[in-house]
Amino acid sequence: MSLEPRLDEGVPQLTARVVRAVFPKGTLAVRIREVMGPVFDDAAFAGAFPARGRPAISPGALALVSVLQYAEGLSDRQAADQVRARMDWKFLLGLELDDPGFDFTVLSDFRSRLIEHGLEEQVLEVMLARLSDTGVLRAGGRQRTDSTHVLAAVRTLNRMEFVGETLRAALEALAAAAPDWLAGVIDSSWVERYGARIDSYRFPKGDHVRREWAEQVGRDGFAFLDAVGQAAAPLWLREIPAVRVLHRAWSEQYHRDRQEVRWREGKDLPPGRQRLASPYDIDARYGAKRGSGWTGYKTHLTETCEPGTAHLITNVETTDATVDDTAMTETIHQRLGKRQMMPDEHVVDAGYVTAAHILAARNDHGITLLGPVGTDTSHGKRDKQTPDLSQAAFHVDWDTQKVTCPQGKTSASWSDRRKPSGTPVAQIYFAFTDCEPCTLRHHCTKATRGRWGRQLSLLPREQQQILAQQRDEQQTDEWKARYDIRAGIEGTISQAVRRTRLRRTPYRGQAKTHLANVLSASAINIIRLDAWLHGTPVGKTRTSHLTRLDLTA
Repeated sequence: MSLEPRLDEGVPQLTARVVRAVFPKGTLAVRIREVMGPVFDDAAFAGAFPARGRPAISPGALALVSVLQYAEGLSDRQAADQVRARMDWKFLLGLELDDPGFDFTVLSDFRSRLIEHGLEEQVLEVMLARLSDTGVLRAGGRQRTDSTHVLAAVRTLNRMEFVGETLRAALEALAAAAPDWLAGVIDSSWVERYGARIDSYRFPKGDHVRREWAEQVGRDGFAFLDAVGQAAAPLWLREIPAVRVLHRAWSEQYHRDRQEVRWREGKDLPPGRQRLASPYDIDARYGAKRGSGWTGYKTHLTETCEPGTAHLITNVETTDATVDDTAMTETIHQRLGKRQMMPDEHVVDAGYVTAAHILAARNDHGITLLGPVGTDTSHGKRDKQTPDLSQAAFHVDWDTQKVTCPQGKTSASWSDRRKPSGTPVAQIYFAFTDCEPCTLRHHCTKATRGRWGRQLSLLPREQQQILAQQRDEQQTDEWKARYDIRAGIEGTISQAVRRTRLRRTPYRGQAKTHLANVLSASAINIIRLDAWLHGTPVGKTRTSHLTRLDLTA
């Protein structure tokens, strides 16, 4: 299948006349065509198609249909039907009224080609470039970012369900691919254990019995893998995805010493970010935030937020559920810089902000990173009667590497170290002989004996100074007023969840999920552009009836 770029010659006269007669006020599709033209051209997706072969359906049209599909919450089959049946879609695509459209499977093939050739971002990037050309979008100003969880298209499994379902998936795959070989390896007891979907309610009662069940599953899994690995077994069995997943899962969940199989526990398990959460989606991970857990991914949305302009999404990042927001700040800035969409001020929540991020944003990208940093919890001021003994109350002489406490005592030790994360810190110690007679000792340190009294951990000089400055500023009314604009990103996430079903991915794998998130963001952009151009007011924050009650009397 080859790409033969086709020039857009505008909307056919008959299509334009009929659509304008039927929809005098227009529709979303009609208005987008009138403002942005064809939106996507075929050349932007040329890398996904070879130079020779049968001509492909216009990838620019497929990209536009994919965006409309997310804007209206349609399946592939429904979207293909709309291309054939709806006049306003034909108007947007520049088609004759009698155009037969295309088969719905073409949309799936188009998405696969984008992922295969690393063009997942292309839909959003082309749209942003078109918006910039029309003058609707420009760099600078203010932008804001927040993340939300995305549920994988698989069940959330506990560990026992996971190992049982992983072995069952491998057995199911070989029962279809090599039934004669598998029949010579297992017996009827395996069918009894793994013939039905693994659910917790089927497990035997009691911790000891359940542990024995898990170890039985482990022994069965190793026996199965040994059989697959024998010289007499067909080599291609080892390349079946479900078998490879089983091999990886068993290395994560079990130990085998000679013939003994042991269930891994506690710190013996790999970290959650490295451990499979489902045999059916090897990219999904189990994450937790604010007491809620989910299996899947996290998406980070960045949008413009200048008053009086259309608030459009400029960047989408997708990670597994275990990645902290703080790891994405620099990635987002680099992506915005590549698109020439760098803001002057980037408003984020506390998850994206550290002293190092504030400095890097300012020095490397010329951005003011606006977000709250963590408060000083080291012996902070607890009440009006207790003196302030937080880090801010200590005077630091960086040149001589000495720290003076509020009572005038000088530190006895200064050593440079690194946290497990790699962050450099200075570890400061005061002598216990200085702290012991101090009248404020019980408020300052818990040390009761030994060589050292109060301890402090300081970031590198420039980071520590910017941290102290930020902590002071974020207590002011002026800073709080500037930061109020961040709350608007919650409405964007809500709109994406309600309108484009962002909360649950319809696909398996991070690459496909990211493409779905990009299409969701692009759909939100055309919806918001249409609303802004026609003066549709932004929806107000919903307030419950209970909150509206006036109970001040």
